Amino acid sequence: MTLTFADLAIRYYLNLSDPGDLPPGISVLNPYRQPEVQTIVQTFFTKYFSDHQPRVYVLGINPGRFGAGVTGISFTTPQALINHCGIDNRLPPTPELSSRFIYRVVDAFGGPAAFYGRFFLTSLYPLALVKQGKNYNFYDDRGLTTALWPFITETVRQQIGFGCDRRVAVCLGRKNEVYLQRLNDQQRFFDRIVTLDHPRYILQYRSREADAYVEQYIQTLADCM
Repeated sequence: MTLTFADLAIRYYLNLSDPGDLPPGISVLNPYRQPEVQTIVQTFFTKYFSDHQPRVYVLGINPGRFGAGVTGISFTTPQALINHCGIDNRLPPTPELSSRFIYRVVDAFGGPAAFYGRFFLTSLYPLALVKQGKNYNFYDDRGLTTALWPFITETVRQQIGFGCDRRVAVCLGRKNEVYLQRLNDQQRFFDRIVTLDHPRYILQYRSREADAYVEQYIQTLADCM
């Protein structure tokens, strides 16, 4: 029997290992070691990805410590799992601007089943990065980028194997686009890349325009289908 998107994604996430040789002061959060997160990952992907339908990949930077750094699900807090996905959990509620915006988009698209039936939310680097107790991006330190680049390349390659519609990828974040484009120039993973402003940027600096940004996301996603 051919493995489903869910089968491959679950196996991938539950076997993620921490990188070595990171610059001093930078660490990773690997929630996939925790039994409850393992159950959440299995439940989430089984619910929304138990098929062989190719998805358009929507790629962020790396998870935040209050989103996938807690739940193991991209752009998804514990409360989003409960309120939007109907997946109960005992994880403490966490504040995460990106998750709030993403689930406005998910709901505007028609809900999680409709959205996840066509799209896969993920990141160039799959584990949350932390420095001095705060979120850190893989591109914030040149040495960190260099150290993680082989892992980023391989992890995107592995995730494409779940079932990717390689005609287009959606990049979240203007600076992230520089690195995704570099990766794509090297590896030719996607035919083209379209970029949207990052959800955190939108709610932190453009919150009054959030409705317009949701419409922009929906139009861009529809154009990618």
